[in-house]
Amino acid sequence: MNRTENDLQTTTTGSRAGLTIRRHRLVTRLTHWAWAAALFFLLVSGLQIFNAHPALYVGQQSGFAFDNGVFSIQPIRDRNGEVRGLTTVLGRNFDTTGVLGVSGAEEMRTYSAFPAWLTVPSYQDLATGRVVHFFFAWVFATVYAIWFLASLINGHLRRDILPGWSDIRALPHTLIEHLRFHFDHDGRYNSLQKLTYALVLLLLFPLMILTGLTMSPGMDAALPWLLDLFGGRQTARTIHFVVMLLLVGFFVVHLFMVFAAGPINEMRSMITGRYRLDDRPKGGNA
Repeated sequence: MNRTENDLQTTTTGSRAGLTIRRHRLVTRLTHWAWAAALFFLLVSGLQIFNAHPALYVGQQSGFAFDNGVFSIQPIRDRNGEVRGLTTVLGRNFDTTGVLGVSGAEEMRTYSAFPAWLTVPSYQDLATGRVVHFFFAWVFATVYAIWFLASLINGHLRRDILPGWSDIRALPHTLIEHLRFHFDHDGRYNSLQKLTYALVLLLLFPLMILTGLTMSPGMDAALPWLLDLFGGRQTARTIHFVVMLLLVGFFVVHLFMVFAAGPINEMRSMITGRYRLDDRPKGGNA
């Protein structure tokens, strides 16, 4: 067993019964919860900003002179005079009335891309949405810098995140075991966790930060190579949105795994750092 992130705390018997390990360092726990809060407010304020112009494009520019739209959500009036929500993805239309485009009860209809209960503030207010989004964007980026430097120094990045060749080879077996809801291991990150966390922490998080910076005219002036890197501000906005959807998907699966592996033990390990091996229903963690 690894002797750093997973240092043994107590051992009452020679078996696993009563065995507690220190699974997460303080900086790992603090950055985890700071990210959770920042990502929540980034999501709901980002949807508020998206509602101001609910369409995505590829390339440098957008407008009536261009035909580069790839995604949109809008209310439209049909032949019967009824207003319905229409979501368009790569030229294909989907009726999303009640969820996207048009939502809410008949007597309190909301005609916006995302419903009011998903945005901050709940009413249309682009200025406030931008203030909230930019504030938590800097919180998110600062926490990421702290996590990266600390993980580089204390070995968490090399030990628990970066997958090795043995992790690649073990991936098919680990994936099959997870599909069978068999999560048994000794408290260390398994190959599936390493690959997932590496994808999220070393690819999606930096992409979210860099594409966000690319949408800022001030940052484009200071760092013009960002526009070349992402193929224009509109493409950066589309990538930013897609990364948001991937992170929401990761969050849903992450929560599911926490409950599947034992929510009390998982929450305790992420709050106190201590993880009890004998508390697992079948073993495992999220």
